Amino acid sequence: MTDELDKSKSEWSIYMIKTRLNTLYTGISTDVERRFKEHSGGSKRGARYLKGKGPLELVWHQTVGSKSDALVLEYKVKKLSRQQKLSLITGALDLALLSQ
Repeated sequence: MTDELDKSKSEWSIYMIKTRLNTLYTGISTDVERRFKEHSGGSKRGARYLKGKGPLELVWHQTVGSKSDALVLEYKVKKLSRQQKLSLITGALDLALLSQ
């Protein structure tokens, strides 16, 4: 029970992974490093989209707060153009602008 409580109070992050095909995958997690390992290691918990597209590279992540904040921002980031996502990765576009 305490694990569930800890999880709900955790800081959520949004992240982007680049595949060997140069595509970008966006996701959210409370532990980005663990989640990246799940995606990279062929774990059953890894995203189906990323299967067979390795090697993968974690190119960007940012802490965003609550799970609901993370879900809203993930949706907005997924709607961005590739160029806008690249701007987010390089820091030319601020994630805070999307949360308005």
